Amino acid sequence: MSRISRLDRSEVPPDLATLFDKVFAQRGNVPNMFRVMAHRPEIFATMQAHFGAVLNTGTVSTKLKELIIIRTSQVNQTPYCLASHTILAKGLGWSDDQIAHLAEWQKREDFTPAEKAALRLAETVTRDAHAVTDEQFADLRSFYSEGEIVELLCAIGLFNYFNRFNDALKMKPTKPGEGGCAAPAEHTTAASR
Repeated sequence: MSRISRLDRSEVPPDLATLFDKVFAQRGNVPNMFRVMAHRPEIFATMQAHFGAVLNTGTVSTKLKELIIIRTSQVNQTPYCLASHTILAKGLGWSDDQIAHLAEWQKREDFTPAEKAALRLAETVTRDAHAVTDEQFADLRSFYSEGEIVELLCAIGLFNYFNRFNDALKMKPTKPGEGGCAAPAEHTTAASR
């Protein structure tokens, strides 16, 4: 059980209820982490915006971002983030075998050199950001623009934050359908007019 209670849609102010509905429509649940963050609406709302910007903008594919999120969460041993992002990564085309043996990425032939550079960055930054060498950075620059390196580092950094937040709170993986509820009947009726 999480160390902090999870709020349901009925327990949050209307502006957060709208965010809950949006997340529920996209994912089929409202992640437990989001429901805990809803105790501080300002943090929840800005985190949602930042989360969306990191994952859904730029030129690095969401598929690659999900792969490095998985590797970051594997290094940190965070079951909460691994549960949902493994499903997302598989939905984007990564195989069960690639994910199950992601720690062996260096030896695998089914990752491109660019993907391997991103995976190396995820591991290095997660273990010790001071350990990124000039040689490693030069390798990254051979595959990615400066903006793309920023995207990669933001995804890695965001999930190091999420991993630590969820581990400290002993967050349990979210089940399908959790955290959402139908909008009040009067709201639904008014919105459909």
